[in-house]
Amino acid sequence: MQRRMVAALLALLALGGCDPFENPGEPSVPENVVNYAALGASDALGIGGRTPCFPFTDCTDGTGYVQQVTRRLRADGKDVTLTNLGIPGAVLSPETEAIGDALGLDIFDDFLEREMPFVPPNATLVTVFAGTNDVNTIGRALREGQGGSDVDAYIAGQVERFGRDLRTLLTGIRARAPGTRIIALNLPNLAALPYVSGQSAGDRRRLQQLAVGFSAQVSALTSDNVIVIDLMCDGTFYNPASLSSDGFHPSDAGYTRLADRVYAAATTGTAPLPQATCSFMSVI
Repeated sequence: MQRRMVAALLALLALGGCDPFENPGEPSVPENVVNYAALGASDALGIGGRTPCFPFTDCTDGTGYVQQVTRRLRADGKDVTLTNLGIPGAVLSPETEAIGDALGLDIFDDFLEREMPFVPPNATLVTVFAGTNDVNTIGRALREGQGGSDVDAYIAGQVERFGRDLRTLLTGIRARAPGTRIIALNLPNLAALPYVSGQSAGDRRRLQQLAVGFSAQVSALTSDNVIVIDLMCDGTFYNPASLSSDGFHPSDAGYTRLADRVYAAATTGTAPLPQATCSFMSVI
């Protein structure tokens, strides 16, 4: 039912094959205007926080980082339009979605096909948080034996493909909204989070390989003038207070910490470069 609801909402956005955001004659955006497009999964909706939002709704009173950043920009006197494209359970690419579907997972779509095509051409700010659901999906595939006899090679191939798909996403965003400021969040080491504490050491080690590899691919986007928020090496995001009761999604406090970093990057146009190595990359 949820999949059909999401598909129906997306179909409405592209009614008649027309792009509702298409406007080739869009004038230059005034300095006090922020057209913000958020690409993500449940994080973009604040799932895990006290006040989450429904997909594709004008929900700016939520406690997620997207909603907090929107409110802070408005408090600065900016005229902010939010296009929240987050879809719960979304993964980056159709290939990973197909892997999840084959495993019977509830994956409701992907960034490349269902989010990037709806970035408004007049977007001035785009945030991207991708990869956590991909790590969980590939991790599940590995537990089901899909890695074959050379698991390390399978993981390396998945990391390489994730990087390729990220570049495709970046190219697509810039083709739709040239000159927009793009902020990407890399991944924490999911093997260090409570939700996987019941898994074997081997399974968690594979999740670590995936999370560290995917995070490195996000961090590499700094060479393409993307501002990257480093979650992998930020200890505050491993603090239990930053996590909701499910041990995976951020809590209100965690979302506020995300909002602090995204807001600073959005308003200053810069962020500390992601660390190449840190202790959080090898917790197991």
